[in-house]
Amino acid sequence: MPTASQYTSSPPTASSNGYRSVFREGLFTGQVIVVTGAGSGLGRCTAHELASLGAILALIGRSEDKLKAVEAELTADHQHPASGHRTYSCDIRNEQQVRETIASIITELGRIDGLFNCAGGQFPARLEKISLNGWDAVVRNNLHGTFLMSRECYTQWMQHHGGTIVNMLADIWGGMPGMGHSGAARAGVWNFTETAACEWGHAGVRVNAVAPGWIASAGMDSYNEDYQALLRTLKHKVPLQRFGTESELASAAVFLLSEASAFINGTVIRVDGGVPNARHSWPLPEAERTIEYDGFPRYQPPTGLRDQTAA
Repeated sequence: MPTASQYTSSPPTASSNGYRSVFREGLFTGQVIVVTGAGSGLGRCTAHELASLGAILALIGRSEDKLKAVEAELTADHQHPASGHRTYSCDIRNEQQVRETIASIITELGRIDGLFNCAGGQFPARLEKISLNGWDAVVRNNLHGTFLMSRECYTQWMQHHGGTIVNMLADIWGGMPGMGHSGAARAGVWNFTETAACEWGHAGVRVNAVAPGWIASAGMDSYNEDYQALLRTLKHKVPLQRFGTESELASAAVFLLSEASAFINGTVIRVDGGVPNARHSWPLPEAERTIEYDGFPRYQPPTGLRDQTAA
């Protein structure tokens, strides 16, 4: 395992509480970006990076308390936009709630320039052990919620003004044993992404996706101890021999939301350290060095992986 001195990252260029983004200052000034699952983990981190670049955030989640906590962080850490960020408690699986939430965002913030469908969730289980209710809950959260949020952003605003949508996938290549409900849902999101990219492109709407591998995010703490023990072994299956950071996933989503990706449509950026490229016939050596990016000063690795990260 590499020592701390073997981990390298770029020197910070922002204040101690400011997000150290690789993107230019003011990139999203005047833009309204909707982030689902914004109360924790990858959604929270991405919200911070977008806020640091001037975006006005519509933070969506089911827990109002978590959303308000993130809103307070954004206000403390970044120059606050004149109109301010907003929080919206919404179950993205509920069609009426989604429709009303998007309408409220447009009324209160005046526009929607981008949508990051980050919300999702799953639990480890073998296929034969998954109940219909468990299957339905995961598919509705990951697939139905992505569809509803995207459709309402498109029909209520983007159809007439353009915009960008970034969806959340996972390392689904070759199946997702142990989380088949999530794999099926994410594969559906991937197909939906490609379809929407074709159908909505004429309106100036781009639809892409990010596919994280094993990112050391707070969401990992929700798994039971047996699964966390499995997670601790997984970095040895990554060619880069480490877990990813929340910032590494956020930066990919931010790029796809930005003007720099204006001719990228219907594609996916894998943020997985090369896991799908590993082969049983090729032993992965221990890392001699690794260069990681962590621009989020508030980032804390999940409790179960703190001895597995560079920090």
